[in-house]
Formats: sequence, structure tokens, C-alpha cells
Amino acid sequence: MKAILLAAGVGKRLWPVTQHHPKCLIELGGRTLLLRYLEALAGVGIKQAVVVVGYKQDMIRAAVGTGGCGVEVRYLVNEQYQRGSMTSLWLARAELDDDVLIMDADVLFHRQLLRRLMESSWPTALLLDETVTQRTEECMAIVRGGRVVALTKQMPSRYDLAGEGVGFLKVQRADTGHMIDSLKTCVDRGELDKEYEDALHEFFTRAKVGFEKIGGLPWIEIDFPEDVTRAERDVLPKLD
Repeated sequence: MKAILLAAGVGKRLWPVTQHHPKCLIELGGRTLLLRYLEALAGVGIKQAVVVVGYKQDMIRAAVGTGGCGVEVRYLVNEQYQRGSMTSLWLARAELDDDVLIMDADVLFHRQLLRRLMESSWPTALLLDETVTQRTEECMAIVRGGRVVALTKQMPSRYDLAGEGVGFLKVQRADTGHMIDSLKTCVDRGELDKEYEDALHEFFTRAKVGFEKIGGLPWIEIDFPEDVTRAERDVLPKLD
């Protein structure tokens, strides 16, 4: 299995920070988010990571080089990084030739989250925090009939369970073709400003995607300046 880290975006909502460096190089507790990812990947036995870069890519390359923590790192350059994140995943489609772990690169998380996903009995699965209800623009994992049917900011009227998606998706090799086809539909329509979650409608229809609940484990997606404060105050002390 390899990991694909999506780290190309500008992070405009976090501009006081990201005007100086990419989100994945935010330093918390003396270590960048990206270094923490590599440590967590090594901890579950993943030894190869493909990082999709774009905005301030030279800083990411300088910080990580060809790897660290026993994880080999390769890079893909998304020249359209100011468009939707689906362009990054589409760029990485040739890497979907094995079991993969797709990860947003802007999450501070307890390593047990990743272990729970990797040890899941579901070969294709994501993490959801069932303690979160949508208040603003949380991207929610929607479960119906025992499987995930959508990752969306538009809540449907009918579902069995919903929780905020953490941004980590494990996909078995047998399902990666469904993902590529789903992305291609959006590319063919010219819908390049979509986030990758919104481009996976066909994927969730065709692939049987399971889920693991992680409510109670500390994590935070860092999108706004106040998220950095919350990460340092509420999440970081619970990690080590």
C-alpha cells in the first residue's frame, strides 16, 4: 500500500499563515504536519508516499526531500493547484495501481485514527466522527444501508448515520478503477473546480465503502486561523 497526500492547495482561508508557507508545513509542538504524517505512516507500515504539490512546492521539497521516518517520498506537481482538489487526485490517477491511502494533508490527528482505518475489516473505508453534526461547511460522510454513499457538504433528507469525514480514505486496488472513472466524468464535463469529495459520486455508487467511527479520538482539520489555536490548545496535548 502507498499513501497519496494532497498538499497542493493555497489554503486561502488560512492566509495569515499560508502566505508564508503551505498548510502542511504548519508547525505544531515543534513538528510540521507533514512530518507528523510521515511518522504516522511509518507507524502502520506504509513505506511509500506520493505528495501532490503545487503552491510553494519548493518549501515542501526542502522540508522533506526524498523521505523521512522510513517513508520514501515522491512528488507530483499540480500546475492547476488554484482549482479544485479533484485536479490533484486526477493528476495522481496513475498511482492508483495498488491499494492506496488518500489523505488530505491539513489534519492534526491521533495516530490511533490511522491505525483504526488500516486495521478495518473493510478493504475500502473511510473515517467518520459520529460526534460531529453539521453546523457550517463540514464535509459529512453519509451512511445508508450499512455503507458510505456520499462525502458531501449538502446533507440529504434521509440517512442512517452521518459524521464528519476526517479526510482519509483507504481504497483497495479492486476499487481504484471506480475512482478513476468517477473523476474522469467530472474532467470530461470540465468541472475542475470541484473538491475531490464532490467528484466521487459514481465511486460511492459502484464501490462498497465502509467506515470506522472515531468519535472520542482527538483530531482537527486546519482551515482557519482559529483552527491553529484550537489545535495547539485542545488537540496537541492529547497526542503524545
